[in-house]
Amino acid sequence: MSTSQHPVALRLERLVGGDAKLLALVMMLPLIDGVFPALILAGALDDPLSAVQVGLLIFGGSATVAVILAEMSGTPREQATVVLLVGIPLILLAGVQAALAPAIGSVLDDAIITRFAALVILAIAAKTASATIGEYLPSPGVIIGLGLVASIDLNGVAFVVLDDLTLVANAVLAAGIGVAFALAIALGGPYLRQYMDLDRFRFGSAVALGLLPLSLLGMAFGQAPLAALVVAGLFALDIPLEWRTADGELEAEEADPEEDAIGVRELGTLTDGGNETEPVFGGWVASRPEEDEPAQDDVAPDDSSEGDGRAPWL
Repeated sequence: MSTSQHPVALRLERLVGGDAKLLALVMMLPLIDGVFPALILAGALDDPLSAVQVGLLIFGGSATVAVILAEMSGTPREQATVVLLVGIPLILLAGVQAALAPAIGSVLDDAIITRFAALVILAIAAKTASATIGEYLPSPGVIIGLGLVASIDLNGVAFVVLDDLTLVANAVLAAGIGVAFALAIALGGPYLRQYMDLDRFRFGSAVALGLLPLSLLGMAFGQAPLAALVVAGLFALDIPLEWRTADGELEAEEADPEEDAIGVRELGTLTDGGNETEPVFGGWVASRPEEDEPAQDDVAPDDSSEGDGRAPWL
């Protein structure tokens, strides 16, 4: 499988360096740049299924997969330990932001912040799909900052914490799903590195992210992004039809030695040292019968020989 050249992961790697720091920054970036609070205020975590969707797309996603499979080193257990060290604080911070979300939302216009949340997700999807496009787009933090300025409404200011426990639970669920996804990728890394095309999954994840704003604005059904992500994961897998043994040899089914020789010959022949033989099946070789050249003793007498009428060799 090809190694991923994920634009976001590569840019962050140049900033922080180190696989553990890179994973922490990639997974916590939605909390840092305000994307996750914006999704909370936009109503993207109103039910558990939506929380699962946000967790897979925002905290999991292609950037997390690219960092774990293409950048991190160590055994699966060591990588899983790093994921847990990053994931536990992530879950706690997600719960804190959800608890403070009602107080933040009291000074914002819900309709405007929803549009800006959709816009920032579209920008992230474009950056995920292409590094060239991402160079011309503002960062998510800038878009969220503009959205906060545009949506400020001081008429209903109220400092409320833990106003909606269900919202906090859904936020914790979303972060937990993202951590569980990253943990599964770390544990299955040895197999996914062989059978998963990271760049193909990246493009599929970008499509799923592009559907999330449409879902927020009511232009697509609620779980369309989740369905697109599942399809992207299936198409990213490239499992071969031939399996290799521990010695690196291909496993093949043994053919029946009683198979008809004519049917065997139809499969083709192998050339070995100029002698044409049939393929080897189960330790036996079906040889192609050939016409033996006549021996010198069996050559017919030459009637055109001259002399006393006897054969020339007599």
